[in-house]
Amino acid sequence: MTHIGLYCPAETGHLHTMLPLGLALQEKGYQITFFGVPDAEAKIKAANLDFYPIGADIFPPGSTAALFKKLSQLKGIPALQFTINWFYQSAQIFLEEGVNALQKTGVEALLVDQINPEGGTVAQLLDIPFITVCSALPFNQEPGIPPVFTPWLYRPLWWANLRNWLTYQVTNPFGQAGKKLRLKYRQKWQLGAETYTDSPLAILCHQPAAFDFPRQTLPPHFHYTGPYHTSYSRIAVDFPWHKLTGEPLIYASMGTVQNCLSYVFEVIAGACQGLDAQLVISLGGGSEPDSLPNLPGNPLVVKYAPQLELLQKAALTITHAGMNTTLESLTYGVPMIAIPVTNDQPGIAARIVWTGVGEMIGLGKLNSENLRPMVKRILGEERYHQNARKLQQAIEQSGGIERAITIIEQAINPSCGLL
Repeated sequence: MTHIGLYCPAETGHLHTMLPLGLALQEKGYQITFFGVPDAEAKIKAANLDFYPIGADIFPPGSTAALFKKLSQLKGIPALQFTINWFYQSAQIFLEEGVNALQKTGVEALLVDQINPEGGTVAQLLDIPFITVCSALPFNQEPGIPPVFTPWLYRPLWWANLRNWLTYQVTNPFGQAGKKLRLKYRQKWQLGAETYTDSPLAILCHQPAAFDFPRQTLPPHFHYTGPYHTSYSRIAVDFPWHKLTGEPLIYASMGTVQNCLSYVFEVIAGACQGLDAQLVISLGGGSEPDSLPNLPGNPLVVKYAPQLELLQKAALTITHAGMNTTLESLTYGVPMIAIPVTNDQPGIAARIVWTGVGEMIGLGKLNSENLRPMVKRILGEERYHQNARKLQQAIEQSGGIERAITIIEQAINPSCGLL
């Protein structure tokens, strides 16, 4: 069977999208190898996939934890710029080491995160097919769609289109460094100008179409498949299930990166204090539960949580609006309150509001007095739960990982034709 490589950031949100695809392909008989920095090895092997290390000189063992720690303390534009710089370094690594790594392992096709377009450049050099996987919001730009880093709702109005277009013009130069880096290697390899960054064969988006704004210019090979999440590709997490009270469960998580803003957890606890509900807080590894010993209302606080299992019991999720937590909540029909921090989280939060599955509040307005009525409203008003169930049905009908695997197989085997 074909040997397929996986390439995405070694960060939980992206791995939780890519690794289930690799595991499903491996179960069908394909050979799978993940290419990443040394610190990703434990998570890859926990998913029972082969791992090939790259970038040890720039990101030696233990370095990514320090990088994530610094990023977890940032928000807004500084966090976005930090992320852009990190991805630039990752691009340098793959352009420098990826060719040899893929040739040495005999990879014949590549799954590439949309946020890592250098993967497509290497695939073009080696003349192997590659498939783009959108682990975040799709970056595909059009005037009617607000930039992913903004909390703007979809408005089919001329002034909104103009605002979106102007914002793209101002912010697109931030991606020029990566484009120039790829051009440098393309010239070295005599590949010619970069005419595309996404795969010309297939682009997989793990959203359902119903959770995106109405787009008009997506290519025909762009596929909304719904999420691929599975507990089988994740490291097992212990949890004190006996401490659950049976009351309506409020699950709060700020993800595994932007999770060191401790005051956010204090605000959440204060907002939920005294309600007929139990608050469970997952710190996402950003700190130890002992560092937050006196939270109002005595919530259940854990360093990590078995998120998929808890969401099956939840009545409300309070989240940073990371794509994984958002889609996992919708998979189980759970409405949300979004507290976006940076990157594409504002855009995801906007979609939470636009689809009626929850509300959002910015960090600048976040306090217990503002958050508490939102919590009570979403717990008490059926419309949020009905809308969340509609998105749950949309996810069930999107095809999920089985449809994604079918598209991948048809893309890497031209004799089968494309969808």
